[in-house]
Amino acid sequence: MIQGIVDRFEGNIAVVEIDGKEMKDFPKKTLPKGVKVGDMLIFDGDTITISREGTEKLRKEIEDLMDELFED
Repeated sequence: MIQGIVDRFEGNIAVVEIDGKEMKDFPKKTLPKGVKVGDMLIFDGDTITISREGTEKLRKEIEDLMDELFED
């Protein structure tokens, strides 16, 4: 099982950071419907799913870092 995070979209291509190491391009049509920038994806063989739990954890971590950065 491999994890990836959607970094950005470039036209019909999704750029995904794989395991925090490398960037790979995927045709958007191969990803789950409704995928957004910042979503965590799970690659399990030929199946790609969005990890809602993983995505929320990432968003929370980013939110906490932003709060630390902009504390008074």
